[in-house]
Amino acid sequence: MFTGLVEHVGVISDVKPTTEFAGYSFTISDSHSILDDCHLGDSIAVNGCCLTVTAFDKDSFTVGLANETLDRTDLGNLKVGSKVNLERAMAGHGRFGGHFVQGHVDTTATILSITPDGDSLRYLFSLPLEYFTPLIPKGYVALDGTSLTLTSLAVPNPGSADYREGHGTFGVMLIAHTQSRTVVGLKKVGESVNVEVDVVGKGVESIVRNVLEGGEGGAMEAMIERAVERVLAKKGLI
Repeated sequence: MFTGLVEHVGVISDVKPTTEFAGYSFTISDSHSILDDCHLGDSIAVNGCCLTVTAFDKDSFTVGLANETLDRTDLGNLKVGSKVNLERAMAGHGRFGGHFVQGHVDTTATILSITPDGDSLRYLFSLPLEYFTPLIPKGYVALDGTSLTLTSLAVPNPGSADYREGHGTFGVMLIAHTQSRTVVGLKKVGESVNVEVDVVGKGVESIVRNVLEGGEGGAMEAMIERAVERVLAKKGLI
């Protein structure tokens, strides 16, 4: 479990294919500030993706990326020299300053526009509609592992500048501090970010969907039957 408060920005110093993980391994350097209590097998969020430490020294650590990780995230686009957001797993005695972040990236979103607003920046993203339901105005979203507040949600009409079939848009604002301490502030229009929608929203969506789509003998059917029985009983029909 993570908080979405990025601790440090590291740099990828080595990328190697590996048969052990059926994918790749990354070595991330310039990371000494988060390795003082590191152990083999620890979880570190790299651009929002929870990865396992397979080796480390005083300044760097190595993680493995399986094919599922490469399919779900944009980590496969990174190369030697790329900067990445880093956050250690949440300590039980720590202050929870962001929101509940699992480090389980759902998909990626594309930057549509970046608009200055004072010393802040407004970002607009395009996101597949299948991941849109858990999002709510002023709710949370993790972008490259950074906890941010949603400032806008929309489903553009065909013909509009932001329209992409099967996609909606959402907006966030990056204050100057966040711009300087995360990789999101380094990205440009057309580039992608890893997205993890709020786990609470996903849980609520799953419960409601299971009730509504339960099918024959499901929870929704049983609830309707009880309601009908109560009405019929009141009218003396049963």
